[in-house]
Amino acid sequence: MLLDDLNVVIKVAEFRNITAAATHLNMRTATASAAVKRVEQALGAELFVRTTRSLRLSSAGERFLPTCEQAMSMLATAKQTLKGDTGVIEGELRLGLSSDLGRNVIAPWLDDFMEEHEKISVKLNLNDSNIDFYRDPIDLALRYGSPDDASVYGFKICDVPRLLVASPSYISSYGAPKNFEDLQSHNGLFYQLHDKVYNQWEFVQGDKPIKVIMQGNRTANDGEMVRRWAVAGKGVAVKSSLDCCDDIINGRLVTLLPDYQPKPTQLWLICPSRQSITPAVRLLRDMLKVRCAECLTQLEKAGVHTKT
Repeated sequence: MLLDDLNVVIKVAEFRNITAAATHLNMRTATASAAVKRVEQALGAELFVRTTRSLRLSSAGERFLPTCEQAMSMLATAKQTLKGDTGVIEGELRLGLSSDLGRNVIAPWLDDFMEEHEKISVKLNLNDSNIDFYRDPIDLALRYGSPDDASVYGFKICDVPRLLVASPSYISSYGAPKNFEDLQSHNGLFYQLHDKVYNQWEFVQGDKPIKVIMQGNRTANDGEMVRRWAVAGKGVAVKSSLDCCDDIINGRLVTLLPDYQPKPTQLWLICPSRQSITPAVRLLRDMLKVRCAECLTQLEKAGVHTKT
């Protein structure tokens, strides 16, 4: 019985779909189906109950899969232990990232990370849409917001303040809002996800929540585009402090209304299953925590409030 075939069976059980498992493993559906059949023939039992519309574990599969997953996990740990003497960790990270954070923040960090760990490779999927582990060719994703799906596993990287920002050129032309009521007279730059335009901005003054519905002439479904418009002086924007850290440090953006803090968020590294949490993933998690903390410390030193 081939280990690769067992890995296919585990993925089919996880996704409840042979085609989705095959896509995730970068193989043809027919190849994945053949792997399942070989395992079933070796065991002398059908692991899945198949219909034209669905696939689920059989009673034999329900007994076999937990032990199989445990054995594969132990094997992976054993293989990594053998490499522990050299300190070498290897593996492929198929990582989903949002556009702005991915291109301008995480990608440079990954360059340093891969120089330090030469046996690790990465495949990046840059997309601002909601992650679907069954559809997208990724094993983990770095996303803003606490995951609300109880079926995924995750590591909280850090709390992330959001900031109200504009460029010096915009302020020179239109002035900075002197109080919260002034904000509505400024041109908002908006992010859109699917059909929802995020033009209602939420702030906290002290412990008091406050909202404002903004007007603006630019909307994009790409977070990087919103940041670029802000840097180009096209309006005011609410952005993650991580996304705009370098712009603030280098004077391309400034923060506005420091007494009003946009509603903060969190950064999470999420995986579809425990089996996805490899030593390489743990190294990535640790690196992200360190680099994010450094970024937020830089902003604090620059006089930007980053405590949530």
